[in-house]
Amino acid sequence: MALTIPQFHPILIGIGDTTLAAHPETPERCAALSQRLRVATGLNEVNLEAFLRAFYGAARQDPLLGAALARVADWEAHIARLSQFWSSVVLMTGTYHGQPMQAHAHHGLGTAHFARWLALFEEASAACRPPAGAAPLMERARRIAASLEVGLIPLPLPQRTRQESPA
Repeated sequence: MALTIPQFHPILIGIGDTTLAAHPETPERCAALSQRLRVATGLNEVNLEAFLRAFYGAARQDPLLGAALARVADWEAHIARLSQFWSSVVLMTGTYHGQPMQAHAHHGLGTAHFARWLALFEEASAACRPPAGAAPLMERARRIAASLEVGLIPLPLPQRTRQESPA
């Protein structure tokens, strides 16, 4: 008889808890964790989508971000995808299956874009209803922006002088 090992995945075990623990990732455990997050934050798919519509509505009008966001051909489909992403990130629903790094790789984003995105996101999350949802949204937004920025913007390397060149 073959022994099967359950899949383990580090999951945040509490709101505001920064420790990670390995737990079997079963559908029942994921659903229970998602429900716990909904209760703790007051967030759900409906108010997440409303938040995203408000935030991206403002971001599309922004002088810096508007040009990058103008490339989106179908905003209804994009909002649906963003809603899946944020539901997965904040409520741990697992509804998003994509590659955000790859999706943003060809947009020519720079440090100023990420700083402005975060500033607008913070403004929108301050007005978030329910208020308890603002902190988890911002915490994850900061992590996402930092991750995308590091992954998409190459660090400048120091110029070598002729004497430093390898022989």
